[in-house]
Amino acid sequence: METWMRLMASDGSIVFGRVENGYLHEYEGLDQPVPTGAVLSLRALTLLAPCAPGKVVALWNNFHALAAKLEKPVPSHPLFLIKPAASVIGSSELIRRPAHYAGKIVFEGELGIVIGKRCRDASVEEAESAIFGYTIVNDVTAAGLITENPHFPQWCRAKGFDTFCCLGPAIVSGFDWQRARVVTKLDGVERQNYPLDDMVFSPAQQVSLISQDLTLEPGDVIACGTSLGVGSIVDGATVEVTIEGLGTLSNTLGTACAQSGSLAAVEGAA
Repeated sequence: METWMRLMASDGSIVFGRVENGYLHEYEGLDQPVPTGAVLSLRALTLLAPCAPGKVVALWNNFHALAAKLEKPVPSHPLFLIKPAASVIGSSELIRRPAHYAGKIVFEGELGIVIGKRCRDASVEEAESAIFGYTIVNDVTAAGLITENPHFPQWCRAKGFDTFCCLGPAIVSGFDWQRARVVTKLDGVERQNYPLDDMVFSPAQQVSLISQDLTLEPGDVIACGTSLGVGSIVDGATVEVTIEGLGTLSNTLGTACAQSGSLAAVEGAA
Protein backbone atom coordinates (compact mmCIF):
# COMPACT_ATOMS: atom_id res chain seq x y z
CA MET A 1 0.00 0.00 0.00
CA GLU A 2 1.07 3.57 -0.67
CA THR A 3 -0.19 6.69 1.11
CA TRP A 4 -0.79 9.91 -0.82
CA MET A 5 -1.52 13.36 0.57
CA ARG A 6 -2.32 16.87 -0.60
CA LEU A 7 -0.86 19.65 1.51
CA MET A 8 -0.19 23.38 1.61
CA ALA A 9 3.32 24.78 1.89
CA SER A 10 4.20 27.89 3.89
CA ASP A 11 4.11 30.02 0.73
CA GLY A 12 0.52 28.96 0.01
CA SER A 13 1.37 26.58 -2.81
CA ILE A 14 -0.33 23.19 -2.89
CA VAL A 15 1.69 20.00 -3.21
CA PHE A 16 0.63 16.39 -3.77
CA GLY A 17 2.66 13.28 -3.32
CA ARG A 18 3.53 9.99 -1.71
CA VAL A 19 4.18 9.98 2.03
CA GLU A 20 6.97 7.91 3.53
CA ASN A 21 8.79 8.17 6.90
CA GLY A 22 7.62 11.71 7.64
CA TYR A 23 8.36 13.12 4.19
CA LEU A 24 6.29 13.91 1.13
CA HIS A 25 7.79 12.84 -2.19
CA GLU A 26 6.16 15.30 -4.55
CA TYR A 27 4.39 14.21 -7.75
CA GLU A 28 2.99 16.29 -10.59
CA GLY A 29 -0.56 15.44 -9.54
CA LEU A 30 -3.10 12.72 -9.03
CA ASP A 31 -3.83 12.62 -12.75
CA GLN A 32 -0.09 12.74 -13.56
CA PRO A 33 1.64 10.52 -10.98
CA VAL A 34 5.12 11.53 -12.11
CA PRO A 35 7.68 12.41 -9.39
CA THR A 36 9.12 15.93 -9.48
CA GLY A 37 12.15 14.95 -7.40
CA ALA A 38 11.21 17.29 -4.53
CA VAL A 39 11.12 15.83 -1.02
CA LEU A 40 9.44 17.90 1.73
CA SER A 41 9.13 17.42 5.48
CA LEU A 42 5.55 16.95 6.64
CA ARG A 43 6.29 19.24 9.60
CA ALA A 44 6.47 22.22 7.25
CA LEU A 45 3.15 21.45 5.53
CA THR A 46 -0.55 21.93 6.35
CA LEU A 47 -3.01 19.11 5.75
CA LEU A 48 -5.70 19.59 3.09
CA ALA A 49 -8.38 17.33 1.65
CA PRO A 50 -6.35 14.65 -0.18
CA CYS A 51 -7.84 15.55 -3.57
CA ALA A 52 -9.89 18.36 -5.12
CA PRO A 53 -12.81 16.57 -6.78
CA GLY A 54 -14.86 18.25 -9.44
CA LYS A 55 -17.77 16.30 -7.98
CA VAL A 56 -18.51 13.80 -5.25
CA VAL A 57 -20.96 11.05 -6.17
CA ALA A 58 -22.69 9.98 -2.95
CA LEU A 59 -24.52 6.64 -2.81
CA TRP A 60 -27.69 5.83 -0.89
CA ASN A 61 -28.87 2.37 0.23
CA ASN A 62 -25.65 0.56 -0.65
CA PHE A 63 -25.44 -1.72 2.40
CA HIS A 64 -27.55 -4.80 2.97
CA ALA A 65 -27.87 -4.23 6.74
CA LEU A 66 -29.21 -0.70 6.34
CA ALA A 67 -31.57 -1.71 3.52
CA ALA A 68 -33.02 -4.38 5.80
CA LYS A 69 -33.47 -1.91 8.67
CA LEU A 70 -35.15 0.65 6.39
CA GLU A 71 -37.22 -2.12 4.78
CA LYS A 72 -36.04 -0.96 1.36
CA PRO A 73 -35.31 -3.25 -1.58
CA VAL A 74 -31.70 -3.68 -2.61
CA PRO A 75 -31.21 -1.48 -5.71
CA SER A 76 -30.27 -2.91 -9.11
CA HIS A 77 -28.25 0.22 -10.00
CA PRO A 78 -26.42 2.59 -7.61
CA LEU A 79 -28.74 5.25 -6.20
CA PHE A 80 -26.78 8.48 -5.95
CA LEU A 81 -26.72 12.25 -5.68
CA ILE A 82 -23.97 14.79 -6.36
CA LYS A 83 -22.19 16.83 -3.71
CA PRO A 84 -20.50 19.95 -5.15
CA ALA A 85 -16.79 20.66 -5.07
CA ALA A 86 -17.32 23.56 -2.64
CA SER A 87 -18.64 21.13 -0.02
CA VAL A 88 -15.22 19.46 0.36
CA ILE A 89 -13.00 20.03 3.41
CA GLY A 90 -10.10 18.11 4.90
CA SER A 91 -9.53 16.49 8.25
CA SER A 92 -9.50 18.91 11.23
CA GLU A 93 -11.33 21.59 9.23
CA LEU A 94 -14.55 22.99 10.69
CA ILE A 95 -17.99 21.87 9.50
CA ARG A 96 -19.99 25.11 9.37
CA ARG A 97 -23.65 25.06 10.27
CA PRO A 98 -25.63 27.06 7.64
CA ALA A 99 -26.61 30.40 9.16
CA HIS A 100 -30.28 30.00 8.25
CA TYR A 101 -30.63 26.40 9.43
CA ALA A 102 -31.15 25.41 13.07
CA GLY A 103 -32.32 21.82 12.44
CA LYS A 104 -30.71 18.40 12.73
CA ILE A 105 -27.31 17.79 11.16
CA VAL A 106 -26.13 14.18 10.91
CA PHE A 107 -22.88 12.34 10.25
CA GLU A 108 -22.37 9.40 7.90
CA GLY A 109 -19.02 7.61 8.04
CA GLU A 110 -18.14 6.09 4.67
CA LEU A 111 -15.43 4.70 2.41
CA GLY A 112 -14.47 6.97 -0.49
CA ILE A 113 -13.24 5.83 -3.92
CA VAL A 114 -10.81 8.24 -5.61
CA ILE A 115 -10.79 8.16 -9.41
CA GLY A 116 -7.38 8.21 -11.07
CA LYS A 117 -8.23 8.53 -14.75
CA ARG A 118 -11.15 9.54 -16.95
CA CYS A 119 -13.79 6.83 -16.93
CA ARG A 120 -16.85 6.51 -19.17
CA ASP A 121 -18.90 3.37 -19.99
CA ALA A 122 -16.25 1.29 -18.27
CA SER A 123 -16.33 -2.45 -17.78
CA VAL A 124 -15.76 -3.72 -14.24
CA GLU A 125 -12.15 -4.53 -15.18
CA GLU A 126 -11.59 -1.05 -16.66
CA ALA A 127 -13.25 0.50 -13.62
CA GLU A 128 -10.91 -1.35 -11.28
CA SER A 129 -7.90 0.06 -13.10
CA ALA A 130 -9.39 3.57 -12.96
CA ILE A 131 -9.42 3.59 -9.14
CA PHE A 132 -6.42 5.54 -7.85
CA GLY A 133 -7.05 4.64 -4.21
CA TYR A 134 -9.35 5.01 -1.24
CA THR A 135 -10.04 7.65 1.40
CA ILE A 136 -12.51 8.31 4.23
CA VAL A 137 -15.69 10.38 3.89
CA ASN A 138 -18.05 11.99 6.38
CA ASP A 139 -21.16 12.69 4.29
CA VAL A 140 -22.71 15.47 6.40
CA THR A 141 -26.43 16.12 5.96
CA ALA A 142 -28.88 18.82 7.06
CA ALA A 143 -31.49 16.11 7.56
CA GLY A 144 -34.41 18.44 8.24
CA LEU A 145 -34.25 19.89 4.74
CA ILE A 146 -34.76 16.63 2.85
CA THR A 147 -38.52 16.63 3.43
CA GLU A 148 -39.02 20.34 4.03
CA ASN A 149 -40.89 20.62 0.74
CA PRO A 150 -43.46 17.79 0.51
CA HIS A 151 -43.39 17.94 -3.30
CA PHE A 152 -39.64 17.57 -3.84
CA PRO A 153 -37.12 15.73 -1.63
CA GLN A 154 -34.10 18.06 -1.34
CA TRP A 155 -31.23 15.60 -1.15
CA CYS A 156 -28.67 17.76 -2.96
CA ARG A 157 -29.49 20.87 -0.95
CA ALA A 158 -29.40 18.97 2.35
CA LYS A 159 -26.00 17.43 1.55
CA GLY A 160 -24.44 20.13 -0.60
CA PHE A 161 -23.65 23.00 1.78
CA ASP A 162 -20.10 24.30 1.95
CA THR A 163 -18.04 22.10 4.35
CA PHE A 164 -20.58 19.21 4.22
CA CYS A 165 -18.20 16.71 2.59
CA CYS A 166 -15.26 15.85 4.83
CA LEU A 167 -12.47 13.90 3.07
CA GLY A 168 -9.19 12.51 4.28
CA PRO A 169 -6.76 12.43 5.79
CA ALA A 170 -5.03 10.62 2.90
CA ILE A 171 -5.53 8.44 -0.15
CA VAL A 172 -4.22 4.89 0.09
CA SER A 173 -3.60 2.86 -3.05
CA GLY A 174 -3.54 -0.92 -2.86
CA PHE A 175 -6.00 -0.89 0.05
CA ASP A 176 -7.91 -4.15 0.74
CA TRP A 177 -11.36 -2.73 1.42
CA GLN A 178 -12.97 -6.18 1.82
CA ARG A 179 -11.18 -6.77 5.14
CA ALA A 180 -11.93 -3.34 6.65
CA ARG A 181 -14.58 -1.81 8.88
CA VAL A 182 -15.84 1.76 9.27
CA VAL A 183 -15.81 2.98 12.87
CA THR A 184 -17.41 6.35 13.64
CA LYS A 185 -17.11 8.02 17.04
CA LEU A 186 -19.03 11.08 18.26
CA ASP A 187 -17.08 12.88 21.00
CA GLY A 188 -15.24 9.63 21.65
CA VAL A 189 -18.34 7.39 21.83
CA GLU A 190 -18.61 4.72 19.16
CA ARG A 191 -21.73 5.14 16.99
CA GLN A 192 -20.91 3.14 13.85
CA ASN A 193 -18.93 -0.06 13.37
CA TYR A 194 -19.77 -1.90 10.18
CA PRO A 195 -17.97 -4.11 7.63
CA LEU A 196 -17.31 -2.83 4.13
CA ASP A 197 -17.87 -6.27 2.63
CA ASP A 198 -21.62 -5.77 3.29
CA MET A 199 -21.78 -3.35 0.33
CA VAL A 200 -24.40 -4.05 -2.33
CA PHE A 201 -22.09 -2.82 -5.12
CA SER A 202 -18.33 -3.31 -4.87
CA PRO A 203 -16.12 -0.29 -5.61
CA ALA A 204 -15.36 -1.52 -9.13
CA GLN A 205 -19.05 -2.14 -9.77
CA GLN A 206 -19.88 1.36 -8.52
CA VAL A 207 -17.34 2.96 -10.84
CA SER A 208 -18.48 0.86 -13.81
CA LEU A 209 -22.21 1.48 -13.35
CA ILE A 210 -21.90 5.18 -12.49
CA SER A 211 -19.64 5.69 -15.51
CA GLN A 212 -22.57 4.57 -17.67
CA ASP A 213 -24.49 7.62 -16.40
CA LEU A 214 -21.79 10.29 -16.29
CA THR A 215 -18.09 10.75 -16.97
CA LEU A 216 -15.84 10.34 -13.95
CA GLU A 217 -12.73 12.52 -13.97
CA PRO A 218 -9.39 12.17 -12.14
CA GLY A 219 -9.80 13.33 -8.56
CA ASP A 220 -13.55 12.70 -8.45
CA VAL A 221 -14.74 10.80 -5.40
CA ILE A 222 -17.47 8.22 -4.97
CA ALA A 223 -18.78 8.06 -1.40
CA CYS A 224 -19.81 4.41 -1.04
CA GLY A 225 -22.78 5.06 1.23
CA THR A 226 -23.16 4.32 4.93
CA SER A 227 -24.66 1.60 7.07
CA LEU A 228 -26.21 1.39 10.53
CA GLY A 229 -25.59 3.97 13.26
CA VAL A 230 -26.04 7.36 11.57
CA GLY A 231 -26.77 10.04 14.17
CA SER A 232 -27.01 13.74 14.99
CA ILE A 233 -24.13 16.13 15.62
CA VAL A 234 -24.67 18.98 18.09
CA ASP A 235 -22.74 22.22 17.73
CA GLY A 236 -19.23 21.82 19.08
CA ALA A 237 -19.24 18.01 18.76
CA THR A 238 -16.43 16.16 16.98
CA VAL A 239 -16.92 13.25 14.60
CA GLU A 240 -14.04 10.83 14.03
CA VAL A 241 -14.31 8.27 11.23
CA THR A 242 -11.63 5.58 11.26
CA ILE A 243 -10.88 2.88 8.72
CA GLU A 244 -7.85 0.81 9.68
CA GLY A 245 -5.24 1.29 6.99
CA LEU A 246 -6.64 4.66 5.89
CA GLY A 247 -6.31 6.61 9.16
CA THR A 248 -8.82 8.83 10.98
CA LEU A 249 -10.90 11.70 9.58
CA SER A 250 -11.82 14.17 12.34
CA ASN A 251 -14.10 17.22 12.04
CA THR A 252 -16.01 19.44 14.48
CA LEU A 253 -19.38 21.08 13.87
CA GLY A 254 -20.36 24.58 14.72
CA THR A 255 -18.86 27.11 17.01
CA ALA A 256 -15.26 25.99 17.56
CA CYS A 257 -12.50 27.98 15.88
CA ALA A 258 -11.11 26.38 12.73
CA GLN A 259 -7.67 24.84 13.09
CA SER A 260 -5.03 23.85 10.59
CA GLY A 261 -4.99 20.21 9.62
CA SER A 262 -3.19 17.77 11.90
CA LEU A 263 -0.87 15.23 10.34
CA ALA A 264 -1.37 13.02 13.39
CA ALA A 265 -4.65 11.94 11.75
CA VAL A 266 -2.64 9.94 9.25
CA GLU A 267 -1.52 7.51 11.95
CA GLY A 268 -2.96 4.16 11.06
CA ALA A 269 -2.60 4.71 7.32
CA ALA A 270 -0.18 2.51 5.47
